[in-house]
Amino acid sequence: MEEFSLLIGGRAGDGIDKASLVLARILGRLGYYIYIYREYPSLIRGGHTFSIIRISRNKIAVHRDKVDCILALNQETLDSHKNRLKNNAFLIYDSELVKTENLHFEGRKQGIPFEKFVKEEKTSTVVRNSGIIGSFCRSTGIGWNVLENVFKKNIAKEFESNLKIALKGYDLSDQLLSLDATRQKSLPILTGNEAIGLGLVRAGLKAYVAYPMTPTSNILHFLAGVSEKYGLKVVHPESEIGVILMAEGLSYAGERTAAGTSGGGFCLMTEGFTFAGMAELPVVIVLGQRTGPSTGLPTYTGQTELLFALNAGQGEWTRLVIAPGDAEEAYYWSAVCLNLAWKYQLPGIVLVDKTLCEGTYSFDIDLIEDIRKCAPVFWDGKMQYKRYLKTDSCVSPLAFPSAKDAIVKINSYEHDEFGITVEDSETTKNMCDKRMRKERFLLEELGEYKPMRVYGNINSEIGIICWGSNKGICVEAGKKLGLKVIHPVVLSPFPAVEFKSAVSGLKKTVCVENNASGQLARLLKIHGFDVDEKILKYDGRPFSLDELENELRKIS
Repeated sequence: MEEFSLLIGGRAGDGIDKASLVLARILGRLGYYIYIYREYPSLIRGGHTFSIIRISRNKIAVHRDKVDCILALNQETLDSHKNRLKNNAFLIYDSELVKTENLHFEGRKQGIPFEKFVKEEKTSTVVRNSGIIGSFCRSTGIGWNVLENVFKKNIAKEFESNLKIALKGYDLSDQLLSLDATRQKSLPILTGNEAIGLGLVRAGLKAYVAYPMTPTSNILHFLAGVSEKYGLKVVHPESEIGVILMAEGLSYAGERTAAGTSGGGFCLMTEGFTFAGMAELPVVIVLGQRTGPSTGLPTYTGQTELLFALNAGQGEWTRLVIAPGDAEEAYYWSAVCLNLAWKYQLPGIVLVDKTLCEGTYSFDIDLIEDIRKCAPVFWDGKMQYKRYLKTDSCVSPLAFPSAKDAIVKINSYEHDEFGITVEDSETTKNMCDKRMRKERFLLEELGEYKPMRVYGNINSEIGIICWGSNKGICVEAGKKLGLKVIHPVVLSPFPAVEFKSAVSGLKKTVCVENNASGQLARLLKIHGFDVDEKILKYDGRPFSLDELENELRKIS
């Protein structure tokens, strides 16, 4: 089978997220590439939650609207998603809770009394999801040994009960099709948040500071879980203001530090963010976009903070803004962002969204380019230490508190080379030039990292331009429709030369974005380029592959 999609749904608190990960790992054992799209309300318990798991023999990073199978743990799942079922699809449901008499559906149905099983077993209701996993495995011809091995590695709590209920589901089901194993290697499965965390660690992260906000909260949880292994400080302060100031304090002390937040938290951080700009403190902020403004839809996606990230804070200085497109890029570019922030002593932003942060991907380390060594310049101790020494590169050698014979002063007020407060015009201009001219050197170095990526049919006269998590869907749709795809990863400083080369020869360009105003299109206009068309979606949900293909066909 080339590809297959299934939807599993229930109430928040039914363990849908955990069940979808277990299913993905079972399917991953067969050698398929995996992508999981999650949707859930901002509730601890109750409300409808579901995941769509798509598998393919080819690398994927997007879900489809139609599915081959629905696993329904409650009635709402069936009622909400029955229109997604393909004609030849099948349905597995909890026959104690889901009624199908009025379902007009030509496919096959298997009702199993999972609710009854957990009552008989006197175990927790959440174990029902193991029963439906067992039923799915039998229905698709997946061997019991595969399920049992994955359960052993992924289920610690109530393992015996989970296995027993899964076996009941397995034994009571009929095989409906065969999902054969591929000859491809089995890849690890990571969320975008996990890939970001590992990328930061790869670049030498020593401290991570965050106040939890969807969609970046899981970076905090993930890094806390591996903190001992990697020697990390992971801190949860009282507020986002505390986060940015603590992160900058750690940076001043010589610790490679990152902070995580989303749009509302970044609003609170902006004063501290400008402090980093003036004081030339290297700190990386992972900014996860969700639907706004204000609280908006806190567990849904959006690409609405591009212009905010580019312009946040008062004053002018050089900043680095990077928007990776999938798990491999999240790993690679998070590492690059931390490395370059330290080399050039400036704040960096890894701009992501809920789609990437909480999306789950097959992660192929072999696709990731070598991460260049990028060491900062350190003070050699031969001359009196000046924290803001003027150099040809505009980057001053670093020393940290407690270094012998070094007095390390940083300052958010305008200052001289020693970090002493000044207000005279000559020093003010010189220091402003120092901070601004870093952009030139940074842009030159970024050219070596290929900040503008091109995919699809490079000879096409129609080009799709996208950023962030829309990379995967645009690349797949572009390949199918024979279009060129341009994906700028670095958005500040903007690689205008590379962009001009990428769009050369195109007769029509289309910006694909998850916002209402076309924020990338507005950035491109600043750099002298007008796009011809925009395909925008801003209902809190990402594009599905079917949806974007239909929109592109109207244009091309």
